[in-house]
Amino acid sequence: MNPYVEVIMRSIIAFTSLFVAARILGKQTVSRMTIFDLIAVVTLGSVTANLAFAMEIETRYIFIVFTIFVFLIYLSAFISLKSEKARKLVAGDPTVVIENGKILEHNMKKMRYTLDYLNQQLRQKDIFSIDEVHYALVENNGLLSVKKKEKHLNVTRKDLNIYKSEIKLPVELIMDGEILKENLKENNVSLNWLHEELKLRNLNVSEVVYALLTSSNKLYIDTHDDYLQSPLDVE
Repeated sequence: MNPYVEVIMRSIIAFTSLFVAARILGKQTVSRMTIFDLIAVVTLGSVTANLAFAMEIETRYIFIVFTIFVFLIYLSAFISLKSEKARKLVAGDPTVVIENGKILEHNMKKMRYTLDYLNQQLRQKDIFSIDEVHYALVENNGLLSVKKKEKHLNVTRKDLNIYKSEIKLPVELIMDGEILKENLKENNVSLNWLHEELKLRNLNVSEVVYALLTSSNKLYIDTHDDYLQSPLDVE
């Protein structure tokens, strides 16, 4: 076989194999990763690269190795799902770095987790002073979870007793000049009501780019002509 054709074919096989493996292993493997997930992704990537470029190794052997790794990763995830001990062994435990407002230096040293990095993680959560933190722990995927001290917590709508017990999701009614009749039917929105609302605004369906019934039962409409003096989306 022509070497160029062989590289193309092997690359297609490698890409397809990795895609299928990602679908099998699920979203967790391609999201923010634990140490085990990182090992799995790096291993699969290495094997896939060899599948594409290692011309001296027969494709079937590399594919067998790839299949074995996918099976082992899937098996480990399955066992972790069934056993708490296995889950801790594979993913590890979260590590507490702040408890009752006190920094746990020993835990941080074990992870080689610096104060600079702790402050950076806190700033990403809009916390600019460690003094605001009651409890913080580093999750298995490296992200920081934080519980603020009571006096630093934000006031919520529930605290003010102005929240709604049920939240209604927005409903798309028109997209690119087409009425989404299935959405109207599923959400008990009357087609006559929609036409009446458009009529009140002197609009035809074909003029509407996007129409949305918001969670507060208000109709949002965007038309093709935005009537802007200097639009940025001109051709």
